[in-house]
Amino acid sequence: MRRLLAKWILNSLALWIVSEILKGVEISNLTTLLIATAFFGLINATIGLFIKIITLPMQILTLGLLTFVINGFLLYIVSALVSGFVISGFGTAILAAFLLSIVSSLLTFIFKGI
Repeated sequence: MRRLLAKWILNSLALWIVSEILKGVEISNLTTLLIATAFFGLINATIGLFIKIITLPMQILTLGLLTFVINGFLLYIVSALVSGFVISGFGTAILAAFLLSIVSSLLTFIFKGI
């Protein structure tokens, strides 16, 4: 349970950093940030996993770059579901997914002892 909570906090921090970097990603407050991160995790673990399995041949052809498009799509869905979390467009969502992946990986590497 502690590990899940630590991962949620790190991913929330990563999403906040991405919102500070990209002008098209806006988060109104801390509660919205935590809810958006939880929704993204849930949607990514359910719908996202299904979509990634279905699109596996295309992911192989694109050397995994399709994953950023899928994650961008999922982020865009989360922005439609969570009020106070706004992504200005689909292109911004794809770029946010790319940056979120990088920032989340860096934070996980830095805090790997958690």
